[in-house]
Order: sequence, then C-alpha cells, then structure tokens
Amino acid sequence: MRPAIFLLFLNCLTAVASAQLAQPFDLLITNARVVDGAGNPYFYADIGVRGDTIAAVGWLKGAPAKLRVDAGNLTLTPGFIDVHNHSYPDIFNTPTAPGYLLQGVTTLIGGPDGSSPLPIKPALDRLSAHRMSVNMALTVGHGSIRRSVLNMDNRPPTAAELQKMRDLTRQAMLDGAIGMSTGLMYTPANFAATEEVIELGKVVAEYGGFHVSHIRNEGDKLIESVKETIRIGEEGGLPTQITHAKVGGKVNLGKSVEMLRLVGEARARGVDATVDQYPYTASHTSIGAALFPADAFGGGTSALLERLNAPAQRERIKTEIIRRIEGERGGGDPKNIVLTNCSFDRSLERKSLSDILRARGQQPTIENASELAMEIQKRGGCSATFHWIFEEDIQRIMRYPFTMVASDGSITMAHPRSTGTFARVLGRYVRERKVIGFEDAIRKMSGLPAQRLRLYDRGIIRPGMKADLVILDPATVADKSTFEDPGALAVGVRDVLVNGVFVVRDGKITPDRPGRALYGPGYKAR
Repeated sequence: MRPAIFLLFLNCLTAVASAQLAQPFDLLITNARVVDGAGNPYFYADIGVRGDTIAAVGWLKGAPAKLRVDAGNLTLTPGFIDVHNHSYPDIFNTPTAPGYLLQGVTTLIGGPDGSSPLPIKPALDRLSAHRMSVNMALTVGHGSIRRSVLNMDNRPPTAAELQKMRDLTRQAMLDGAIGMSTGLMYTPANFAATEEVIELGKVVAEYGGFHVSHIRNEGDKLIESVKETIRIGEEGGLPTQITHAKVGGKVNLGKSVEMLRLVGEARARGVDATVDQYPYTASHTSIGAALFPADAFGGGTSALLERLNAPAQRERIKTEIIRRIEGERGGGDPKNIVLTNCSFDRSLERKSLSDILRARGQQPTIENASELAMEIQKRGGCSATFHWIFEEDIQRIMRYPFTMVASDGSITMAHPRSTGTFARVLGRYVRERKVIGFEDAIRKMSGLPAQRLRLYDRGIIRPGMKADLVILDPATVADKSTFEDPGALAVGVRDVLVNGVFVVRDGKITPDRPGRALYGPGYKAR
C-alpha cells in the first residue's frame, strides 16, 4: 500500500474509532484482567457494551458510559457454555438456574443422551417466550426419534421407517436443533445398529449440525464404543463428540490413553472428533440403564416385568447385574451405588445398596445387591450415583487439547456436578492441582464449545460478540457442593452478564431475565 493511501486508510480508521467512542456505551467495565476464551494469555483492558453486544475492547476509561463498573483487576471471561445439560424442562420452573449462574454458566445445551423434546419447534418456541436468566439451545435426540417410530421394539427399522426417522431429523434441524445427540447406552437407542445412526447423521450434516454421544459402553467395551462414535462422524460426514468421557471399572484403569489416541488419529485424518467431561469420580444415571442388560427392556416395562418373573430370564439378567456391579458401574462393591431419586420410597434416597441390605439384616454381597437392584426396578426404578471412575483418567482427559468442560447435570439433579463442575475445574484442577492452565480452562468452557456448536457470536471476548461475560476471582472461585450436599452453590463469581444484562451482581442473582433460545445453523424461520 502506497504511503498516501495508507495514511488515508489510517485516518478513516481513526475517525471511525473516534465516532464509536463518542457514542456512550450502555456499560463500561474498567480495570479488567481479560481472559478472552481463545486460549490467549490474559491482558488488561476495558470492555464497552452496547445493547447485547461487545462494542469495544481497549483503553476506554475516558469514554462516556451510562453505567460504569470497576472490575477491580478481577478476571473477565466469556460466559461459560455447558454443552451437556439436562435442565429442559426444569428451566420453566427455575428460570434463574442459580447453580449454573453462580458458576459463570450463561448458555445451556439441552436434549442430551439421545433424549429430547420432539418435535423441536414447540420446545424452542416455549423457550423463546420464556423469561429466563440463561440462554438455551437443544439437540434432537436419536432415541426420541427412534421411539416415535419404533416404540420400544428391539429390531432394525424397515426402509420406510428409516426414511421417517430421516424426515423427523431433517425437520428438527430446520426447526432449530443445534445437532443430534445419541444415548447408545440407553433404551431404545441401544437397540440401534451403528448404520442407523450414521444415516441420521448424514441428515444432520446437511444442516451444519454435530453429533454428540453418550457412547454405548464406558466400561469393558469402552474402546469399541469410542471407535463407533468416531465412525459415526467419519461416515456421517459431521463433527462427532464423546460426551462425559470417562473410564470406569477396575480392569479399565488407564484406558483413557487409548481413547485419546483414537480421537487424535481420527482428527489427523480429517474427522472433527472432540471430547467433553465432568470432573467427578462418580456418574449419575438410573439403576436400570447402568446395571441391566439392554435387551431386558425390549418391549417396554410390561415385558421387563415378565422377564423378571420368568426364572431363566431372571437368572440371565441377574448374572449381568452381578458382572456390572463387580467390574463396571458398581466399582466392585455395592457401597459404591448410592440411590438419589426413588419416587416410590423416598426413605431409600442417599443410601447405598450396602446400607439398605444391612438395614434389612442381609450381608452386603454383590449377589444380594443384584437381587435388590431387580426389586428396585420392579417397583419403578431409582436413579443413583455410581462411584467407579478413576482420578488418573479424569486428569489425562482434562489435559487433552480438544476436551471441553460439561456438567451432565441439571437444575434439580442430586449430583454435585450440577452446582460445581465449572468452579471445581477452576479451583481444584487449575489453582490447586495445576492440571491445566487458567487460560486453557476458560477456552475449554467458552471458546471451544462455542466453536463446536457453531455459536459464532459467543464464547470469545471480541468486538461484535454477544456480551455474555463473567467477572470472577481466580484466587477464590471454588465448588462447595458434595455428594452429601449436592445443592451447595459455588463461590468466587462476582458478576455475570447475559446478552449485556447483569444476571448476577456482586454475587447476588438479579431479577432480570435476558436469556434467549438459541437456534442451530439449519434453522428456517417460519
């Protein structure tokens, strides 16, 4: 560029910048230590916000503003994005989502594990009309699609049924689903062959969506299940993600090495494969899904009860439950399975299978625990925490560059991950254990998930991006929830903005509800 032209260009930029600064900001945040969500080193800057958008980042102290907030040299980050969240439909009863706001979470992605509202449009319309503190997007669940076409049948779809499943998937993407989730551990999705999921994945790919999977097995068949998830992305032609990645069961310690090697090899050959995780050594799901063989649920609840009352079938189911308590979800001991939600008998909640057996005067053996599990399922089932995951594998997965943080929790779930996941990573794994650096942790909570979800206007602090922002203290941010008190709220987050509006101010939740329904790239307005 010739000098005269360059000077003219520079003068134009200066004039534009001066005009921008002459207009008052709606909000000016000063004295902030900015961690931008892209993984860059922190820097000191002021942030100017107009409406719902970051208007300027720089030295702005002299600029006019309707409201000025001094960050006091605390850290300013993008709002965190929880890519695996079960708070739909709880958000309608608790629109503030306090356990998430006080961790700095500003966006929840619902419809995980293959289970979602169907059709998607009424759900997103309801979210759009709802006054809530956080943003929310939805994936469409493969299991929900399958159930709507095949009910609980344990069989492959006919050609006509598969086409109906494709059509439902296409409509969901047009209605605003951000991608497709699979829960291949859960009934009825676990009746599906990989090829069925690939066919639906191809439809999702047409509309810019991604695939995120609760893989088929997280224990003894972990590696085969990881390979399946990668295959779905590779042959379906879409990004693919292993959700709440973990390694459990005594004989599987260290298998995260092989898991991550497979993901890395897939990425090297062009498969956009990623991972998310929560930082806890206990999972949470139903007794039936965790301990029973999948085919026990074929045909639904009445068929399951018939099997449990047929001696040969009951023995077969019991054998598998024993195997899973011993080698997988039970971690080798019934004390590791603690009931959390038993609608038929609330007195069982917060008690392990061992506790219940001892209270009945029985020995807490694995065989007795398997009988108890069948009794619980016959009475309606319970959810439980399963203490079976290894800390060594948690840390290895966390260090992986393409792992993001996700809670797998909900507003009402009785697991500390719902109120502690993001704060726990920053407090325990960044500050105390130094497993990863602070800037990298923020990237795994904001910029990386925004990139995965194609939320191109969120997750990074840049002019033009939506003003989902968090002011926190890296020296004090911490989780307070435990398995005994899963509802205890995190500390260390001072302020949270969603779409340019304070939803947390000085550690207190405000009455404002600026959250929005977010739509996937295939959305077509009607």
